[in-house]
Amino acid sequence: MVWAAVCLISVAWAVCQKCNPMSAPDISFLASHITANSQPLDPVATLEVPSIRKLESLKAVVFDIYGTLFISGCGDISLIQKEDRSPSLCAALATSGYTVLDETAPWSATFMESMESFREMRLQQGIEFPEVRIEEVWQTFISTAQSRSWLSGNGNLHLAIVDYECRVNPCWPMPHLQMLLETLQKRGIPLGIVSNAQFYTPLLFSSFLGTTPESSGFINDYCVWSYKEREGKPSRNLYQTLKNALKEDGISPGDVLYVGNDLRNDIWPAQELGFHTALFAGDNRSLRWRRDDPSVRDVRPDMVLTDLTQVLDVII
Repeated sequence: MVWAAVCLISVAWAVCQKCNPMSAPDISFLASHITANSQPLDPVATLEVPSIRKLESLKAVVFDIYGTLFISGCGDISLIQKEDRSPSLCAALATSGYTVLDETAPWSATFMESMESFREMRLQQGIEFPEVRIEEVWQTFISTAQSRSWLSGNGNLHLAIVDYECRVNPCWPMPHLQMLLETLQKRGIPLGIVSNAQFYTPLLFSSFLGTTPESSGFINDYCVWSYKEREGKPSRNLYQTLKNALKEDGISPGDVLYVGNDLRNDIWPAQELGFHTALFAGDNRSLRWRRDDPSVRDVRPDMVLTDLTQVLDVII
């Protein structure tokens, strides 16, 4: 039954693409929308004690995004998926120019069915930790709602996605983020990213810092985004992609510090491939020690950081 449903979704997606191909997102407009629809957030104290050691040979620093460089209001996307987000979905669709005809329809359940269908397709292809492209999910979701007479009109697909994200997972820069990035850039330390992300994730830099990842010191080849790879954390393939890019420039994992807030998704795979690791414990919403997860029972980060400025204390 599940595979039959996946096949139907595949056909629906192909038809949807043929009838209504997606245009490229207006990056500047979407970044402005994030800025206008965001409110300052403060991190929630974790009461963790920092554990820092200096690294003699440090040639690059790589970060996670949500819960590390930027505060994630929901803390964990899995929490969103367990809640009924129908009002937020309807509001985002209306904001972006669609006409919602039935607010009582099972919007949230239908959205998650679309999401899981794409994930199931990737699982069937042998991908252990599949990642979706959120535009594909939304276009299938919208097509389904229109076919059921819950929705009409043509709206801005990318605006709907970004507006929904602002509603369910508000973000804000971690304290001292801009100072950290400027300092690392002045010291000539190349930066990278390995993050579960979507097309709107890099927009956080322009929305809140007035920069781009590239202008903030991040090397494009050292930035590994899950939506581009179609795999999510804790897939080691993401970190292997980073390792390969660094190797091209003569940098080994032992010369790199990886900073992330999740022991399973960040620390575990990074350590497996030889990177130095720091668990970022700067916000209790997103700190994940995974104490009940047997797969990481013996995993320990090399360091624990409670403030982004402590990255500078690692550098000799």
